[in-house]
Amino acid sequence: MRGRKALVIVAAMLMVCSLGLTGCSKKKAKTAPEQPSDLPESGMMSEPLDSTGDSGIMEGRTSGPMVPVYFAFDSSSIEGEQTARMETNADFLKKNPNVSIRVEGNCDPRGTKEYNLALGERRAQSGKNYLSSLGVDASRITTISFGEEKLLLFGHDEVSWAQNRRDDFVITDR
Repeated sequence: MRGRKALVIVAAMLMVCSLGLTGCSKKKAKTAPEQPSDLPESGMMSEPLDSTGDSGIMEGRTSGPMVPVYFAFDSSSIEGEQTARMETNADFLKKNPNVSIRVEGNCDPRGTKEYNLALGERRAQSGKNYLSSLGVDASRITTISFGEEKLLLFGHDEVSWAQNRRDDFVITDR
């Protein structure tokens, strides 16, 4: 009887071991099929410098048909080709007198958080003042600084930083 009992125990142990080894096989992790990439070498999408259409978000976080304005490093001055962009925005606002906007000042991630918030505010105020100088009623324009909080590109290169140094013009009321 003792031999039979030992045989049953050994058989039960073999069954448990064999179930343990075969019962829970690992599933092979599924991988997504490779898709062709249209991204440039940096791995980041670049923002177009022109905009088309007249609805929705067109460039950056700016409401179309307005366009964002870009700044030089550590600057809040609207210069060069950016003046034409401001004229585009002013023309749209003059043709649509019921539209109110928010000018959002943005910075690249270099510099302290406090510094970038202050620079973003100077940029937003610069955008508001420029629109006002072109004949847009200042009461239709609010400003906010996002500093480095609303990056468009996350690269650590001049192209990414340049795209993040901007004012966005967002429609808040029609």
